[in-house]
Amino acid sequence: MIKASYLDGQLLLAMPNMTDPRFDRSVIYMCSHSEEGAMGLVINNCAENIDFPGLLDQLDVDFDPYGHRGREMQEVILHAGGPVETGRGFILHSADYIQDSTLIISETVALTATVDILAAIAQGEGPQDYIIALGYTGWGAGQLESEIQRNSWLNIEPDEELLFRTDLDLKWPRAMAKLGIDISMLSSHAGNA
Repeated sequence: MIKASYLDGQLLLAMPNMTDPRFDRSVIYMCSHSEEGAMGLVINNCAENIDFPGLLDQLDVDFDPYGHRGREMQEVILHAGGPVETGRGFILHSADYIQDSTLIISETVALTATVDILAAIAQGEGPQDYIIALGYTGWGAGQLESEIQRNSWLNIEPDEELLFRTDLDLKWPRAMAKLGIDISMLSSHAGNA
């Protein structure tokens, strides 16, 4: 069953007036959003100090260095998903791979946070598309809504190309362009009418 709430499955785009430097030009995929709070993954920041083979080694997961669908394991990007629980991993992926513990976000996107999916990816048996993120971004009740009212975020419907196949440094400008916004015309000062 697909659960529905306001920003589930949407992308949040940080506005130039974002005051938190951790989220400057961030693109966040919203995994869940309700009156109790929200959770999402930054999808355009690379994790530092570890690569995918290093993560697999730490978790004692066997892998073929040339493993997933012709993609070398060294080429798999680990994302910095956010500042909360940075030692915990989350895999945002196409819905062609489902486990009992998978959260189905939309008809095409799901979230799994188990070592099993990493092992499947390492053996070339995982989902077609995926983003591996360390940590997540979280908001308490009403916090995200307040940030949106302060013009800190815009939201947009993602597409698979933008979500899974666009270079990290191009995700924010392409998402803004999808909204029809010329980023060169944006000011870092916001106002309310």
